[in-house]
Amino acid sequence: MTPPPSPLAGLKVLDFSRVLAGPFAGRMLCDLGAEVVKVEPPEGDVTRLWGKVVGGVPGYYHQQNAGKQNICLDLRAPGARELVLDLVRHADILIENFRPDVMPRLGLGYDVLKAANPRLIMLSISGFGQGGPESRRPAYAPIIHAEAGLLHRGARRAEEGGHREIPLSVADTNASLHGLVATLAAVILRERTGLGQHIDIAMIDATLVTDDQIHYELEDSEATMGLPNDVWETGAGAILISADFRHLWKRLTADLAVADPTGADTPLDEKIRVRRETVRTILAALADWDAVEAAMAKMNIAWGQVRPGARMQDQPTVKARGSIAQVDDRAGGTRPIPQSPYRYSDATSEVRGPAPHRGEHNEAVLADWLGRGSDDIAALYGSGVLLRDSGTAPA
Repeated sequence: MTPPPSPLAGLKVLDFSRVLAGPFAGRMLCDLGAEVVKVEPPEGDVTRLWGKVVGGVPGYYHQQNAGKQNICLDLRAPGARELVLDLVRHADILIENFRPDVMPRLGLGYDVLKAANPRLIMLSISGFGQGGPESRRPAYAPIIHAEAGLLHRGARRAEEGGHREIPLSVADTNASLHGLVATLAAVILRERTGLGQHIDIAMIDATLVTDDQIHYELEDSEATMGLPNDVWETGAGAILISADFRHLWKRLTADLAVADPTGADTPLDEKIRVRRETVRTILAALADWDAVEAAMAKMNIAWGQVRPGARMQDQPTVKARGSIAQVDDRAGGTRPIPQSPYRYSDATSEVRGPAPHRGEHNEAVLADWLGRGSDDIAALYGSGVLLRDSGTAPA
């Protein structure tokens, strides 16, 4: 039986990006069937320093680069620029997330790449975009979280106060996903025009457009928003209830016959305090998850366990959908990794294997893309253009 097709099979991608904004988009393109070649510098992606090392591959790097091929180039070595231009002539997409002045300084700005391949789609992700007053500022996700108002909002709304960094790199992943959308739209446009595009994604733009609550602040209208969700302790464990407390109280009194301990003359602050204490007592009396689920179902209230990430593979939906895959750990076993979230009726999207070692596919990529022979490849090693992790056998 012929397996279902991968949506992006046949597309070739050069991924020059590092860390997360960029590599995540490349990982999703790879899951969708594109041939993604990560172009890594001699010093390696900094994420090779982060996470549990299994089979010589750290966890953070593994999650964002699984399934890709890898070539290691010193872009400053004589002959490296010409090799990149040769690869660009065979590529459909190029991803980079350097500061906007870096690629032009290397002689690889969009005008040069476009001349080599007018059909090339170049996705550039940076903190503050191309050509603006802050375009050369270095930026990782936490910088954008601060600049885009997320830290300030979180501190203002937190009961304990104080600024705290968001515990995931949402500005990076938002930029990657918006870059992915823009890139796939450019692929469709290229079918009509025959021309590529240079896509300028600023992390701050992507964060703002994805922030569903920014309008409250832009229009000074936070008084019109609903009350924040609360986390409550039950006898089974902590849960988040996604409901305005006023709605929760109505459902408790209507559906669970909870008596109101306050009266018409009770001051508002006291009424809120007493009612919240009543809810706290009722929920704490729910002894197990069956009791919690029954109570929430009776009230038709949305709720969720406050679940530690270490137990994510036991989450019922995650388990049923195979949302965490097991892939080769390059040490004789397997390791967990989030699966592609794209589910098609008659196509496949899935993580395609482990992350590569640095320079692991130098020979394979140059032979496949460019038809380079062993003597030519040996010369590139000799001149310092190509590098490879010691002890890594050519793929």
